[in-house]
Amino acid sequence: MTHLYTAVSMGLAVVICSAAVSGNAQSGTASSVPTAKMGTDASVPHVSPVSIEKVESPAYADGTRSAVDAAEKLFNAVTGDYLIGAEDILEISVWRNPDLSRVVQVRPDGRISLPVVRDIVVIGKTPSQLGDELTKKLKEYVQNPVVAISVKEVNSYNVFLLGEVLKPGKYPLKSKTTLLQGITIAGGFTPVAARNQVVIFRFDENGNGTRTLSASYDDIVLRGGIGQNLELKAGDTVVVPSETMVVFPGQRPN
Repeated sequence: MTHLYTAVSMGLAVVICSAAVSGNAQSGTASSVPTAKMGTDASVPHVSPVSIEKVESPAYADGTRSAVDAAEKLFNAVTGDYLIGAEDILEISVWRNPDLSRVVQVRPDGRISLPVVRDIVVIGKTPSQLGDELTKKLKEYVQNPVVAISVKEVNSYNVFLLGEVLKPGKYPLKSKTTLLQGITIAGGFTPVAARNQVVIFRFDENGNGTRTLSASYDDIVLRGGIGQNLELKAGDTVVVPSETMVVFPGQRPN
């Protein structure tokens, strides 16, 4: 009986020891696997940041979240303070509505024509303002419309740089441009330029006439006359006369 009890006890001890050893071995094996090996394991797929973004981005039943994401990406490509003008070419994208999306040119009367909305005035508005206006108008016909405006071609923002610049001509303005930047675009002054007698001819806001502005390069650059470094407007004509054309007080023109 004593021998039997001892044998059973030893057998139980062996089983317990075996289980303990097996548990320790499994635990040791799991903790000893390097992180780098887990990353290269074929059973663990590599997920790119784009895939993670798509999984984590909530999508509602009506598609509102996805529509907003699409609009944000489209609007990020547009200069917010640009004012649409005549002859500009616009790309109008209505999310998930290809029949309402199209490329149009602004007519000389400042309007464009679109399905459903028909004629709408766009001149003098920023792309964001026009997008908001079209979104409101389309709500009567489309559920949760999302509209994005992209300026494909800038044809309305032109200035003319004439006289003693290296490359006189007509130049398009696709962003805010100052007088000095405009002169730089035209190649800078010629050797005989009267750079302190620059004249800018500008249309009045009502379009009934023009007014004359003057600027001095030396005043802007050397004397802190930053106010003379005007922002050029659509239709401005900048004239840089030659030194022989400038008439100073007490002198007679040639």
